[in-house]
Amino acid sequence: MLTPVIMAGGSGSRLWPLSRQLHPKQFLPLTGEGSMLQETLKRLAPLAHRSPLLICNEEHRFLVAEQVRQQGITDARILLEPEGRNTAPAIALAALQAMEAEPEALLLVLAADHLIRDVAQFHASVSHARRLAEQGQLVTFGVVPTHAETGYGYIQRGAGQGDFGFKVRRFVEKPDRVTAEDYLATGDYYWNSGMFLFSARRYLEELERFQPAMVKACRAALAGASEDLDFTRLDAEAFQACPADSIDYAVMERTEHASVVPLDAGWSDIGSWSALWEVSERDAQGNACHGDVMLHDSHNLLVHADHRLVATVGVEDLVVVETKDAVLVARKDRVQEVKQIVARLKAEGRSEQANHREVYRPWGVYDSIDQGNRYQVKCITVKPGAKLSVQMHHHRAEHWVVVSGTAKVTIGEKTQLVSENESTYIPIGQVHALENPGKIPLELIEVQSGAYLGEDDIVRFNDRYGRS
Repeated sequence: MLTPVIMAGGSGSRLWPLSRQLHPKQFLPLTGEGSMLQETLKRLAPLAHRSPLLICNEEHRFLVAEQVRQQGITDARILLEPEGRNTAPAIALAALQAMEAEPEALLLVLAADHLIRDVAQFHASVSHARRLAEQGQLVTFGVVPTHAETGYGYIQRGAGQGDFGFKVRRFVEKPDRVTAEDYLATGDYYWNSGMFLFSARRYLEELERFQPAMVKACRAALAGASEDLDFTRLDAEAFQACPADSIDYAVMERTEHASVVPLDAGWSDIGSWSALWEVSERDAQGNACHGDVMLHDSHNLLVHADHRLVATVGVEDLVVVETKDAVLVARKDRVQEVKQIVARLKAEGRSEQANHREVYRPWGVYDSIDQGNRYQVKCITVKPGAKLSVQMHHHRAEHWVVVSGTAKVTIGEKTQLVSENESTYIPIGQVHALENPGKIPLELIEVQSGAYLGEDDIVRFNDRYGRS
C-alpha cells in the first residue's frame, strides 16, 4: 500500500500579493474550490494508501492541520522541519517514519502546490510507476512537454523499462529557448515534475551511499523528536547538522536505479501569474477573470479581484491582482520579477510581504480593518470550541463588542458570558482570555488603544496550541 508524502513547504513569492510568506500558494484556492493542498489530498482518494504524511515548517503548521481536517482526514501525520534543508532530507525523514509502520513502505512523494487536471491519467501513471518501484527502481514522473519551456528542468529518457517506463539517461538544468526547442523536437525529454514513487528502504540505501551524513542526521532528528498535538517536532539541533541538498542532486542524478514514467495529465506547478493564466478558463478575448471584474476593449488579461470592483479599459497582456491591502499590476511577460517586489518589502520590514490583512490563527482568523495613531480595530472570528491564549498586554487596552455568537470572557479572576450586542473592556496589564463555548463561529469587534499595538506585545501564560 502506498504512503503519500506531501511536501507542503515553500513561500510562493512569485504569486504575491495573493501568496504571502505566512499564507503561501499551497494554502490558496487557485484552481479549484479547495486549496492547492486540499486538491492534492483529494487526488489521492481513489488510490489504496495509508494515512498521508505531510512535511511543513513551523509557521505553517496550523494551516496544514486545519486544511487537512477540513478534508475529513483525521489520521494524517505532520512532520515539522525546524528549518528548510531542501527535499533530500525531508524525504529521508518521511522514509524513516514510514518504515516504522511498514518496513517495505512505498512512498508517493508529491508537492502540495501542483495542478493535475486529468486525475485518471495521473492514477494510471502512478500504477505504472508502482510496478517499477516494486522492482527496486527510484521512479520520477516526467511531464510530457506541451511547449518549449525554459522555466523547468528536463529529464532525458533512456532505454525502455516494461511497457510504460524508461531508464533515466540524464537530468538537465533549465535550458535556454533554442535548447528547449531542440528537446521538444526530439521527443526524448520530459519536464522534471519533482514527484516520485519508490521504496522507502531503497531510497535510504541510495542516500546512505551518496550522503551518509544526511541519513545519520535525519535518524538523530527523528530519534529526538517529540509529539505536540497533531505534529511531530524534530530535534532541532540534530536536524541543523544535516547537509542541505535536493533529491535530484543527492540521489537521482547519481543512482543507477533511476527511472522515469511519462505523465500526460494536464500538469502545472502554477509557478507564476502567467502560468495561472495559461491554465485558467478564458473568454473570447483571452481574459481570465476572478471576482467583480468589468472589462472594456481589453485582451489577454489575468484579473483577480478579491474585495472590490476592478475595471480595465484598452489594455492587454497584463496581470492585475487586488487584495484587501495590496494591488499588483504587471506585464504578463515580466511576472517573474514580482519576487523583486517581495524582496524589497521584506528588506523594508513591511507586513505585506508576510501576511494578508486577514491573519489565520489556530483558533480562527482576525482582520485588521482600521488603524491609526494609538488605535487599531480588528474583526475577530473564533471557531466553535476554540480558545485564545491566556494573556496580557503591557501597552494596550482592548474593548470587545460581540457581533454574533457568545463569548466566554475571563478577566482576572472573573469569568462571564458576553452575548450579541454586548461588550466588555480589558485594561492594560490585565490577564484575560477569550473562548467560544458555542456551536457557531463567534464574531466580535476588537478596538485596541495604547502607545504600542504590535503583535509582539502579548505575554502568554497558557496556550492550548503550544505557542510560547
